[in-house]
Amino acid sequence: MSTDSHLSGLTGTVIHDAVVPARAPWLHHIDAGQTLRIVDLEGNQAVDFLLYAAADDAERYSAQDTVAAQGNLFLREGTTLLSNEGRPMMTIAATSVEYHDTIGGACSCRSNTLRYGHHTKAEHACVENFLEANLMEGRGKRDIVSNINFFMNVPVEPDGSLGIVDGISAPGLTVDLRAEMDVIVVVSNCPQVNNPCNGFNPTPVRMIVAA
Repeated sequence: MSTDSHLSGLTGTVIHDAVVPARAPWLHHIDAGQTLRIVDLEGNQAVDFLLYAAADDAERYSAQDTVAAQGNLFLREGTTLLSNEGRPMMTIAATSVEYHDTIGGACSCRSNTLRYGHHTKAEHACVENFLEANLMEGRGKRDIVSNINFFMNVPVEPDGSLGIVDGISAPGLTVDLRAEMDVIVVVSNCPQVNNPCNGFNPTPVRMIVAA
């Protein structure tokens, strides 16, 4: 009898289990008390992440409030993700990666063109994934705020500049997020191929919700 190692340590009953293809968006409603596990299936895959309050999506994840409250730029086990109202939305209950990024932002067609050249303009990007998912529920570009980049390694250099370097993840590593309120999670399984955040090779991730 085979066992699913990706479920190890996850308590409760699995109520949603999906593999998000490379480069694709994902949206799901998660109730307070439920846990979302993100599995980096093949390793070195950035997962761009937005969060909205289900009761009123004008309340959404705030990188500024989260960073200020914890006094640290990086998201680690125990970090509470705060909304723009200062309320807890989700908590990083466990992570097999030491830290995650919340300042590197999301790639877009415009930023790709600026950073990597005009020939990249037609390449798909995270902002387009966020927009595609959000449009299903009536949200638009103005609703795309600063996001989290799970499994992404964005060191801050001594001069204050940000780097985007090889990830610190590996196949099968996970992060568990416990919902502190009813939330809407929007993910872009990052399609970036011009920097090392995905090892220049975007791959699938697995999203597991347990109650």
